[in-house]
Amino acid sequence: MKTSRFMRFIGGRDLLFGLTLLILIGIIIFIYTKVSFIFNPILTVLSTVLPPVILAFIAYYLLNPIVNLLERGHINRIWGIIIIILGISGLLTGLILLTAPAIETQVKDLASKFPTYLQQMGEGIDNWIQNSFLAPYYEQGYTWFTSNLSDVTSRITEHLGGAVEGVQNVASTITSVVVAIITFPFILFFLLKDGDRFKRFCLKLLPPKYRDEANQILHNMDVQVGSYIQGQIIVASCIGILLYIGYLIIGLDYAITLAIVAAITSVVPYLGPMIAITPAIIIAIVHSPIMLLKLGIVWAAVQFLEGNFVSPNVMGKTMQVHPLTIIIVLLVAGNLFGVVGVILGIPGYAILKVLAVFLFQKFTARYNRYYGDDYGAYEEK
Repeated sequence: MKTSRFMRFIGGRDLLFGLTLLILIGIIIFIYTKVSFIFNPILTVLSTVLPPVILAFIAYYLLNPIVNLLERGHINRIWGIIIIILGISGLLTGLILLTAPAIETQVKDLASKFPTYLQQMGEGIDNWIQNSFLAPYYEQGYTWFTSNLSDVTSRITEHLGGAVEGVQNVASTITSVVVAIITFPFILFFLLKDGDRFKRFCLKLLPPKYRDEANQILHNMDVQVGSYIQGQIIVASCIGILLYIGYLIIGLDYAITLAIVAAITSVVPYLGPMIAITPAIIIAIVHSPIMLLKLGIVWAAVQFLEGNFVSPNVMGKTMQVHPLTIIIVLLVAGNLFGVVGVILGIPGYAILKVLAVFLFQKFTARYNRYYGDDYGAYEEK
């Protein structure tokens, strides 16, 4: 029996195999929800292994171009990797030894004085509201707060009852961080040494007719993620340096600490700068209104330089992601995976985008194969 063109377009017999596969996947997911506790050890292993692997991949995308450059310069790849790792380790150690005392002093001083800054800022806002037209509304708001939230203290006390568990979680987190820092250089070494070999090995596991397409998908993912990671690190470093210079010029306290916080948080688009400027605003408000104005000028200048010169030249248009899409991705990824989701949401979206573009191209080619003649005839009419 002759199969209709529409049935051939949606897959024909392959459609039945696809539906059967989806049903089997659904059954597997259902069974997993019933016996998920069996996989807890596997999840524990993954949660231990993933942090150093993620760190190693980030460093891989930063260092692999340099290793390739040294290899083209007739330096053995293994020796090039060793030279780069030792050089960067020495550089970071030197920077830490030079800046650690000043950073440690500023962090301790800021941690001890920050509650005072918050109190002073609250008192200033309170005095301003009491002497403004908002005073009646302020009294109403204070009355509502005291009548509806009077048991906040008891609630906090109840939550503090799990302090031991909180300490255990902190200890577990610190242990994971230490393990990640110790193990990720070894993972990075083998990634730099055997990354291409591992990629070829994975491609050989696929049927020959799919290898070229899979290789192209992996290449596009590599370009997208690599460009994003390299660009974000460079942009974050530029923002930190520019803010540090600006803070020194205006005489803002804790300049190096605030600049480092801004550089770290700037890897998160849109949300990062808002987080970074908050402590700087509080310190500037307590210092004087003039300092707040100076801070605004510095931030406006840095954002102008970053938006018009740094990011366009460093990031280019490799991602091609609309700002609204970035905001939605950050909100969804943050809600699903927390801080890790916020940091890795955009690279993850880039990978999914590569897959979506590939599938759309395959769909378009298949559509043109079965309906291209009719579409061309319609256009001629």
